[in-house]
Amino acid sequence: MQEAQTAPQIAFDDFLKVDVRVGTIVDVQEFPEARKPAFKLTIDFGPTIGRRRSSAQITVHYTRESLIGRRIAAVVNFQPRQIGPFMSEVLTLGFPDEAGDVVLVAPDLAVPNGARLF
Repeated sequence: MQEAQTAPQIAFDDFLKVDVRVGTIVDVQEFPEARKPAFKLTIDFGPTIGRRRSSAQITVHYTRESLIGRRIAAVVNFQPRQIGPFMSEVLTLGFPDEAGDVVLVAPDLAVPNGARLF
């Protein structure tokens, strides 16, 4: 896989506008209406943000069962996005592997749901 070009430089204040939080996946459903194989996730971001939903094309490396209870990182302050019949409220974050398939981003130690990336 070819490495992507770096994005243009931004000010630190621009970075602060992107709200990336940790959450725990509490429900996973199949998403047969999606153009590419995907799951519908329900993610718990703690008492302040609550539960939000996301569509994620992560079916290559993850099963529904392996995702339940998994900690992930997501952008929680994008406007909701309609994906077919599903409204995705957050952007679940990941990196592409060598084949371009998504590998989820997660903290390597325990942090509370809703903790913000800085």
